[in-house]
This record gives sequence, C-alpha cells and structure tokens, in this order.
Amino acid sequence: MFWVDRPLYTIGYIYLLVMVVWAVLSWFPIEPGSPVSRLRRTLGALVQPIVAPFRRVIPPAGIFDVSYMVAFLFVLILTQFVFSRIVI
Repeated sequence: MFWVDRPLYTIGYIYLLVMVVWAVLSWFPIEPGSPVSRLRRTLGALVQPIVAPFRRVIPPAGIFDVSYMVAFLFVLILTQFVFSRIVI
C-alpha cells in the first residue's frame, strides 16, 4: 500500500511516466490534427512548465536536450528522496 499511503510519491512517478511518453512521442513525426498530435500537445502542456526553467539555464548539446534530462533527474530525485518520505 506504499502507493496509496504516499500520494505525492505516486503523482511523482505518474509525472515521470508522462515525461517519458512525451519524450518518445517527440522522436516521431506526427501529422498535425491527428489524435496523437493532440496527446503530444497535452503532454507537452504538462511537461513544459518543469522543463522550461532548465532550458533557460542549460543550452542544447547538439541534438540532445540536456535540459530535459536534468529536469527528469530532478523530478526523479525529488520523488524518490523527498516524496517517498512524506506521509499524508
């Protein structure tokens, strides 16, 4: 019942899953107006508020978006080491 006892932990891991799906969808060309395009836009609206501050500080390294990786690690560390210890 760890997932139920710690809702912030659960939300953190769901958010990480959203980040992974958004990243994978960004690798493929998607036709505008398709259902997948709407899904990617919705996921982007959820992910961009966390990634954007990192993008302002960390420049892209070639084709790799290092800011996304740093944001992902930030959310992972926050979820694993902070949210896992908070019981609500």
